[in-house]
Amino acid sequence: MIVGLGCLGVVVLFVILGAIGAMAGGDSSSTSKGTTVSSDDDKGTEAEKKKDDAPAADPEPSKTPKSGRPEKTGEPEKADKPAKPKKQVVTFKVWGTAPDGVLGPLDITYGSDNDSRAGTWKNGKFTATLPLDDDALYYTVMAQLQGSGDINCSVTVDGHTEKAHASGDYNICHAQANAGLLGGWD
Repeated sequence: MIVGLGCLGVVVLFVILGAIGAMAGGDSSSTSKGTTVSSDDDKGTEAEKKKDDAPAADPEPSKTPKSGRPEKTGEPEKADKPAKPKKQVVTFKVWGTAPDGVLGPLDITYGSDNDSRAGTWKNGKFTATLPLDDDALYYTVMAQLQGSGDINCSVTVDGHTEKAHASGDYNICHAQANAGLLGGWD
């Protein structure tokens, strides 16, 4: 291809190769503060070499230290990491009057769509918490009377509370909070 371009092609090729060499650091001389020192030039004195190697005095000192971070001004620095959000919990409650029946005390179950647990009724109340699982479809609490009584129950998820009530016989108090389709709890 160079043969077809003639002398102009050869000149262009040398210019391109020279530019690539200069960018790659293949240049044998370096320029510093208007003085050119060639690698094969031994005429410079030690004083000139030291002067070229010394950093220039900055007429106006920088207000930003070499670390790149601003200097401390006496004000407390903000943390680089955001504070960890408080872990959310789901709260389950049952309260009221429910005497033990033939089958024992209230029968309490609570949890989510994939985690069911048994609760214990003590002194007219029950309270439990579980960590909030963002994948849960619902959280529920159920308490069944054992022949008589009057109870209330609730489940609280992310500030939203669902309540229910049961009275007499073997009725069931059932409160359930459902995950909404667009977020939040119903």
